Amino acid sequence: MSGHSHWAGIKYKKAIVDAKRGKLWSKIARMIIVAAKNGGGDPAANLTLRYAIDKGKAANMPKDTIEKAIKKGTGELGGVEYSTVLYEGYAPGGVALMVEGLTDNRNRTAPEIKKLFERRGGSMGASGCVSYMFKKKGVITVKTSAVSEDDLMDIVLSAGGDDLQNTGEVYEITCEPAAYDKLKAALEQKQIKLESAELSMIPDTTVTISDPEMAQRLLNMMEDFEDHDDVQEVYANFDIPDEVLAKLQ
Repeated sequence: MSGHSHWAGIKYKKAIVDAKRGKLWSKIARMIIVAAKNGGGDPAANLTLRYAIDKGKAANMPKDTIEKAIKKGTGELGGVEYSTVLYEGYAPGGVALMVEGLTDNRNRTAPEIKKLFERRGGSMGASGCVSYMFKKKGVITVKTSAVSEDDLMDIVLSAGGDDLQNTGEVYEITCEPAAYDKLKAALEQKQIKLESAELSMIPDTTVTISDPEMAQRLLNMMEDFEDHDDVQEVYANFDIPDEVLAKLQ
């Protein structure tokens, strides 16, 4: 749902997340397990783990659930072996899709994801068919009522941010992944409340969806993927204008 305004996608995604919190905790637990296994159980020395823990806290994940996942990753508790998978393809209208996941069985997950692509009229493609259209970025949003644009711009630029856009409801800040942690910390130090903060795949160009029926079809497809237990993140290069999105809610 990424486009010139990432915030519309975040709002829609949050509505799905609120309705499926238990499933979200399970997905984040997998993320924590893999991060701890690959980089150790100390979040101060493992940025990937710290990011996963932050995601868990933002979803109101219980502290003991987070700690248990870390111990599974470090081997203190027995756990399932997960591997990272990435599936690429197209949705109707030539929209590019990337589906990131963690699975304990690639032979099960791949055909299930292929079926989800086809169910809504899309098609799964070969590795690399759409990933070149996306770049990894840190994306942080702040309510426009929380701080003046000039003050926020000063903080963003001094902390290594790339861009700041006023989308009306929020400021949308982007940065390179290497600057994400420093930028987030700088905003928190100034006691600026963050509406969202994540590392995301941002498309170079977007496909504007002005037809409500097509927009709903694409959102249904995104929800199908996000409802799958093995899927961690779904990225797409369609952009639904606010007035079209409003008709669907």
